[in-house]
Amino acid sequence: MDKQQLSKDILKLVGGEENIDQVTHCMTRLRFNLNDNAKADKATLKNIPGVMGVMENGGQFQVIIGNDVPVVYNALVGNMSKAPTSESAGASTGEKKKRNPISALFDFISGIFTPILPAITGAGMIKGIIAILVAVGWMSDTSSTYTILSAIGDGAFYFLPIILAISASRKLGSNMYIGAALAAGIMHPTITALLEPGNSSFAGIPVVAATYSSTVIPIVIAIWISSYVEKAVDRVTHASLKLLVVPTVTLLIMVPLTLIAIGPLGSIIGNGLSGGISWLFDNVSILASILIGGTMSLLIITGMHYALLPIIVASMTSLGYDFIIPLMFAANWAQAGSAFGVALRAKNGQTKSLGYSTGLTAVMGITEPAMYGINMKFKKPFIAALLGGAIGGAFMGIFQVKAFVMTGLVGLPSIAAYISPSISTLIYAIVGGALALVAAAVITYILGFQEEASPKAAEAPAQPAAEVNNTAPAAIETEEAKAQDQEVFSPITGEVKPLSEVPDPAFAEEIMGKGFAIQPTEGRVVSPINGTVFSLSKSGHAIGLVSDNGAEMLIHIGIDTVKLKGQFFSPKVQAGTKVAVGDVLMEFDRLEIEKAGYTTITPVIITNMHQYESIVPAGRTSIKEQELLYTAKA
Repeated sequence: MDKQQLSKDILKLVGGEENIDQVTHCMTRLRFNLNDNAKADKATLKNIPGVMGVMENGGQFQVIIGNDVPVVYNALVGNMSKAPTSESAGASTGEKKKRNPISALFDFISGIFTPILPAITGAGMIKGIIAILVAVGWMSDTSSTYTILSAIGDGAFYFLPIILAISASRKLGSNMYIGAALAAGIMHPTITALLEPGNSSFAGIPVVAATYSSTVIPIVIAIWISSYVEKAVDRVTHASLKLLVVPTVTLLIMVPLTLIAIGPLGSIIGNGLSGGISWLFDNVSILASILIGGTMSLLIITGMHYALLPIIVASMTSLGYDFIIPLMFAANWAQAGSAFGVALRAKNGQTKSLGYSTGLTAVMGITEPAMYGINMKFKKPFIAALLGGAIGGAFMGIFQVKAFVMTGLVGLPSIAAYISPSISTLIYAIVGGALALVAAAVITYILGFQEEASPKAAEAPAQPAAEVNNTAPAAIETEEAKAQDQEVFSPITGEVKPLSEVPDPAFAEEIMGKGFAIQPTEGRVVSPINGTVFSLSKSGHAIGLVSDNGAEMLIHIGIDTVKLKGQFFSPKVQAGTKVAVGDVLMEFDRLEIEKAGYTTITPVIITNMHQYESIVPAGRTSIKEQELLYTAKA
């Protein structure tokens, strides 16, 4: 790949040098602060050979390159008439200056809801299982077993404000346990009983009766305000008194303030959102369903679907059902249908195989491989998927299909979400999804697409490391013909997480590669393979390795931790260092990084997945250094 030409193409498509305020790079992507993001041609950028993806995050325009990013960055800078701002300046001043309020809002919403999804989706699936057992007559809804299982399923939703308080506090950089104590205070049974008559007061000020269990908006607003109160108190308190004064003053201010003003206002907003959605689907159901079903994939690509999460949760907790999840179901199956349509029409065997395999994963609710790998690549199939989603959405709207529980993957595994006292809702959901799938497949087949004679399977291997800033002087070569199974041992002690839980689309959607993430419980990284360190980011947050078997790996400590400019990271190796499993690569201060407002979840991925068939997990949920994490099967 010609890096000079790639850098020129990128420079032109981001709007030219005059549109660049600052540009930096991390381990995998170019990070632009543009004067006007609208001037960048995202669609064309995504289709350039050498570009793995494009995304906007926190006002920053990011072009995902992969291991070759230092080479492309250097070439890009060489093609500019003025030197770009340094990495540290770009991270500290530029992003704040250009931070878009809308993107900041979406980032905040996704940042607090994404981490709690496992809890509420797990609880939701239990509620779905209970519904199935009752529907088929295997369990009585008056039995003690039913009561216990119902409590398990309802618990996460009833105490949702406490869960949200912890997540929101972490996102805002305030103390999670103060946030949890705030939520617990307003949900205390004594407070609930006191507010029921509706004539309570605090220090002579009336306290409006409100119910906080299963609510979303009140606690989110309260934690947002509390973060400012806590930090203000912290600034004026002597270090020796912080432990005593900061939580005490914060709770004394925020719990009464929430009960008197914030909570009632948040309840009005939350009820208004769920009531508005309910009114919309009661009065213009078909139109709303067509619009949401037809544009859902676009919302997912832009990240705007995160704005729907509070509405879905609020509807589910206040009404007991939601209209939006069925439309996501239709949109996902439409993406599957388009991939199947490509497979049916394709002449190239590789494209045909990829269409069938990605279509099957989309049916299960994982749409990214079909969306990015097939449908958007050939363009017309993606249009067909949007039309299929609209058609399926129209059917869902006509029959008022509702989801009664929150689920994780919106696909075939989540079918229990549509079971209600009447089996008809489940049938309508399946028919609506099937209609979206078939419509998208037929439209794709009719529209056709321009198939490449020899589709590019993947990026070329990384350039010799001597070309890369801060990399090894010797070239590191990998050959597809010599690919072997690669065992990857855990580089960190912690909790094993799927990549889908990483709050960054480049990792969550497996654009960079495949593997798993680890939520560290200790601040040390050791080598997961026998091989060589071929790159080390200046900020220390990311390490590139190549194994003796040719597997190219990336260990990315935290998300957006490049902005820390190396603070709290202590590298123990340098580019070119030969390492064995267990050799210490990096030490980092986990608590300080999290205190600074960054998650330390660490993706451990194979970046040259075109040489491997699959990733086979070791099956651990918690793991220690040097225990087997997964195996890349050649």
